[in-house]
Amino acid sequence: MDIVILAVVIAVVVLGALGGLVVGSRRKKQLPPPPPAAPDITAPPAEPHVGDEAETPRDEPRRTIEEVDLPDGSAPAAVEEPPVVEELPPAEIEVPEPTAGRLVRLRARLSRSQNALGKGLLTLLSREHLDEDTWEEIEDILLTADVGVQPTQELVEGLRERVKVLGTRTPEELRGLLREELLKLVGTDMDRTVKTEPEDRKPGIVMVVGVNGTGKTTTTGKLARVLVADGNTVVLGAADTFRAAAADQLQTWGERVGAHTVRGPEAGDPASVAFDAVKEGKEMGSDVVLIDTAGRLHTKTGLMDELGKVKRVVEKHAPLDEVLLVLDATTGQNGLVQARVFAEVVDITGIVLTKLDGTAKGGIVVAVQRELGVPVKLVGLGEGADDLAPFEPEAFVDALIGE
Repeated sequence: MDIVILAVVIAVVVLGALGGLVVGSRRKKQLPPPPPAAPDITAPPAEPHVGDEAETPRDEPRRTIEEVDLPDGSAPAAVEEPPVVEELPPAEIEVPEPTAGRLVRLRARLSRSQNALGKGLLTLLSREHLDEDTWEEIEDILLTADVGVQPTQELVEGLRERVKVLGTRTPEELRGLLREELLKLVGTDMDRTVKTEPEDRKPGIVMVVGVNGTGKTTTTGKLARVLVADGNTVVLGAADTFRAAAADQLQTWGERVGAHTVRGPEAGDPASVAFDAVKEGKEMGSDVVLIDTAGRLHTKTGLMDELGKVKRVVEKHAPLDEVLLVLDATTGQNGLVQARVFAEVVDITGIVLTKLDGTAKGGIVVAVQRELGVPVKLVGLGEGADDLAPFEPEAFVDALIGE
């Protein structure tokens, strides 16, 4: 019996041992690899191993220890090269508008301000009966337009005679009659050329005078444009040294058309600047020298000495070809007072009327010519750079009486 029990126990032990071996062998069998985990985008990229191809780094290349500035300053600092500054191209020089027919092109602007004179006269002349009261009204219109007393009387007498002979008067006949009489007053036989081309020498010398505030310096700059537009080379002399802005303003005008500007120190000697301008004009072979002078007041105190000195100094080089007086057309009869003063100081050869588009007193053209005995040569008809025009009597009168 004992032997049987012992045999059973041995059999159980043997079976247990065999079962353990089977289970152990099964556990040693390799399991399939787990699925790859999602990459951690926050983790730094792994360093490449030996034999791997390195990727292009995202950041700048790492510097070696030799390239790094040490705290004690033992390594020399790299010197940065200055930035390359590109040269700007030269400012483009403007090409002024041709002067031929410029007043005709500006006639509409002129007629807007002057039409009251022509329309008023034509309305009165169109009346069926021209009595004394009507003729007095015609005189009033002419005097209000600053034509002047003597020219007004001449015009009224001429109109009276022509109307009496004409008899019946159509609007076309009246306009033609008035045009002829106004042209007589304005004058068609005067030489209105700006003298800038002396036969025996170069350059032509033009001095510009006038009261500050009339647009004298601006007119000098615009005149430079007129001369350049007609094919001349110009040197500008900034002899108005008492106004700091005058020289800057004149130089700006000159640079726009390629004209050279000669200037001196502020409050310097105007005659010295004028002398240097003519000298440089001769050396450069320029066609014309324009000299802008000071005109602080329209009184003779100091003005005669100053302008007289400028004139004498300039004429050490050559005689003046033109002395242009700039007048503001809006000042009316006060402009005549200024004209008389300057005419006593220097020999005026021509008149420039500025701001003629801003006044209904176009008769100042007639009055100032009678006062000085010299022609209006240029007129300013606006703020634009090319609004200075050679004076043309026919275009001016046509603007007065309208279409």
